[in-house]
Amino acid sequence: MAAYTAHAAVRYSIFVSIRHTVLTSKIFRLSAVCPGNGYSRWRTCSSSASSCSSESPAVGTCAFSGHYNRLVQCGSLRKDAQQRHVLQQLSQLQHTLENYNNSIHINSPPPPPRLNSQQSKDDKDPHSTTAENKGAGSATKEEPTPPPPPPPPKGFYIYGDVGTGKTMLMDLFYSHVENTRKKRVHFNGFMLDIHKRIHRRKQSLPKRSLGKMFNYDPISPVAMEISHETCLLCFDEFQVTDIADAMILKQLFETLFKTGVVVVATSNRPPDDLYKNGLQRDTFVPFIDVLKEYCHTIHLDSGIDYRRLNDAAAEKLYYLTGEPGAETFLDALFEELALSQKSVTGPRLLTVLGRDVTLEKTCGSIADCTFDELCGRPLGASDYLEMARLFDTVFIRHVPTLTLTLKDQARRFTTLIDNFYDNKVRVVLLAASPLERLFVHTGGDDERDRQLLDDLGLSGEAAERLTLFTAEEEIFAFQRTVSRLMEMQTESYWMKGDRSHSKKQMNA
Repeated sequence: MAAYTAHAAVRYSIFVSIRHTVLTSKIFRLSAVCPGNGYSRWRTCSSSASSCSSESPAVGTCAFSGHYNRLVQCGSLRKDAQQRHVLQQLSQLQHTLENYNNSIHINSPPPPPRLNSQQSKDDKDPHSTTAENKGAGSATKEEPTPPPPPPPPKGFYIYGDVGTGKTMLMDLFYSHVENTRKKRVHFNGFMLDIHKRIHRRKQSLPKRSLGKMFNYDPISPVAMEISHETCLLCFDEFQVTDIADAMILKQLFETLFKTGVVVVATSNRPPDDLYKNGLQRDTFVPFIDVLKEYCHTIHLDSGIDYRRLNDAAAEKLYYLTGEPGAETFLDALFEELALSQKSVTGPRLLTVLGRDVTLEKTCGSIADCTFDELCGRPLGASDYLEMARLFDTVFIRHVPTLTLTLKDQARRFTTLIDNFYDNKVRVVLLAASPLERLFVHTGGDDERDRQLLDDLGLSGEAAERLTLFTAEEEIFAFQRTVSRLMEMQTESYWMKGDRSHSKKQMNA
């Protein structure tokens, strides 16, 4: 009886919490006033920012900077001189792209090959019937060569520490570009799409006969596909950790840039540090030069992680394994959220790229998973993107303290959170350590690492320079993961992630 009473009390507190969240949402919509301070608030009130100012909305470049100014006036953003500097440069590009079309670069014929004078003489046909060869004294009339098209606008590569507002500025820029041929995507999702297109082209090739070989390079044709679809690409979290990606980036982006595609990207790393100490990095370095040639590099780093600033917290969403009643609370919260689902609780089979991935406990748009289910198996960005498409709330239980001996799991967890954050998936965690101490830079010297070193014929000194063995990339990326998990526990993030509530608003 006592256990039942405790359980009922927990359920009641959750009900009150959810009712309060819904009520807060209704009050927000009625008041049409931007809520308090905080990094994540700008997304919630950006649509109603005009209500904070009596000025009529401007057009063009002024609308972009004006929107930012209203967000500052509302208190949704703080004054930041470095952000405003980036804003001014993005505003100029936004104005340039209003009537921009890259078809002139796609259809521009390649320049004719240049021949030296000796080649020209050798190539002449002594039996030619032209007036020149007949000695008629009249030169043949050549068609004038059309002038080359003007160079396409330069894009931007914005890098800096976590939580400084890079993604926020890029999203504001993207929302104000009045050009229908634009695309905004997480870099992981973009590269996944590229590999799918490459695979599809290879599959469409005619079958080769035994003993007959031919070379086919699908990278440039795939880049041309992208160029015909869009003239502006905005990437969030530009990072290179996969050797398969590193090997194709130069050719892929060189074609994109030459066909007039404008790129705006955010990253935590400066261009020269991309794929730092990666395997076969020498073949990747030329891509960095291409990136610098077609994109302005901007460093945005005010030294403030805005995600960590005070923002209204949601009900507790991060629990420690040793806390009394933690498992009970997660069970009760799952049951409470499941009440609004038009589904029964049970396993869910996901098919991703021809593979089956089973999640043992789901209900509608809610998934209750263990860390081993999500990160202990060989899953990747494609699997996590599919989960983000299907679920708006994911419970992640039994997250261990991530030491260097768990590099594979740490990589997957970082990719998981990146994709969930980008798609506004809500998470409830049960972990072995507090968030700030979830990743520990100890351990390592894994038996698998030593075996791989032997297989590659590398000495210990060589391994010290490879992030594959040092976990430098994981340490660097996990700072972003911690920062994002901080924001994902705020009330505004939780409310925005409620897809059923969003649908109701759209239908209202």
